Amino acid sequence: KNNKNFEHCTTLKYFFFSISLIPNPCILQTMSNQESNFKIDTKEKMHVLTPEVPVLAANMTADFKKLTTSFLEQPVKNLVINFSNITSIDNAFGMELANIQQNFYNENVSMVFCNFSKEVENSLREMGLLEKMNHTPTESEAWDIVQMEEIEREFL
Repeated sequence: KNNKNFEHCTTLKYFFFSISLIPNPCILQTMSNQESNFKIDTKEKMHVLTPEVPVLAANMTADFKKLTTSFLEQPVKNLVINFSNITSIDNAFGMELANIQQNFYNENVSMVFCNFSKEVENSLREMGLLEKMNHTPTESEAWDIVQMEEIEREFL
C-alpha cells in the first residue's frame, strides 16, 4: 500500500471488521469480519470515532476494545466517541465502554462520549454507569473537555 496517498487524510470512513491502526493514523487495515461501520475524524489533539450502526451489541465488544485501545499507540491518543447514530446499547457493551474509558484515564489519556440518545442514557443509568462516564451533550463540548484535560496534564 502507498501510505503517501493518505498523508493529509483527516476523515476516513471504512467498513469495520476488526481494525488495527498502521503508524499513520489515517491508514487502517482490515483483519476479520464484524458487521459495524465507524467513521474516524482525526483532529489535532484527538480522534473522533462515530459508530454508524444503530445498535452496539455484545458481540462487537472485543473488536471495539481492540479498535479503541489501538489509539493509545498513536501520537494523537485522545478519543471522543460520538453516539449520534446509536439508539441502543447492550449491557455487556456498556460495561466494556466504562472499562475502556477507565483504561484511557489510567494511561493519562482522555476519552469522552457525546450525543447519547435518551435510550442509551437510560440504559447506562440502569447499569449504574452513566454517572461514572465522562460524557457531554454535544461533540464540541467533548472537544472542550479533551482540550481542558490536555492543559491540565501539561501543568502536572
